[in-house]
Amino acid sequence: MAQLHRQALDSTRKFVSGVAPDQWASPTPCEGWDARSLVNHLVSGNLWAAELAKGRTIEEVGDRLDGDVLGTDPIGAYERSAEQADAAFSAPGALDAPCAVSYGPVPGSVYAGHRFLDLLIHGWDLAVATGQDPALDPALVDACAEVVAPQAGMLKGSGMFGGDVEAPAGADPQARLLAQLGRQA
Repeated sequence: MAQLHRQALDSTRKFVSGVAPDQWASPTPCEGWDARSLVNHLVSGNLWAAELAKGRTIEEVGDRLDGDVLGTDPIGAYERSAEQADAAFSAPGALDAPCAVSYGPVPGSVYAGHRFLDLLIHGWDLAVATGQDPALDPALVDACAEVVAPQAGMLKGSGMFGGDVEAPAGADPQARLLAQLGRQA
């Protein structure tokens, strides 16, 4: 899972780096978020992952990761946060250690899986918002579908993903995954 997480960081890095200066206010498929808000969410998530995967609690982190974590360099902020999140999940024992996330303590492997999903799908959202080629690595799409499958109902009920979208007949695996997560490909 650490390797898949790293690959999703890299996949999304390409989309973050491809945002032109005049595209940061572009609307995304995520209601209420423009490109900058979406990248802020990703960077914040990476920074949270770096903290929680090291055994810290939400209370210990406090509110220091709230608000704008991008500053004047969104691409640099993404790069730095990705390095930290990767290092945290790649550390020996990190995937077996409990992470005190908001939905209860879970093994690091489960949290890394959720971060993998968040990064990969929001990378697609950013690509769509900024007119980049939104094609995702088919191997990552397949791995993400495996992460989603056993928890699809919980994910849908969480409100974190869009409403019901039906994939068209004959849709490719990426379109089916995106539809399962409330996105029209």
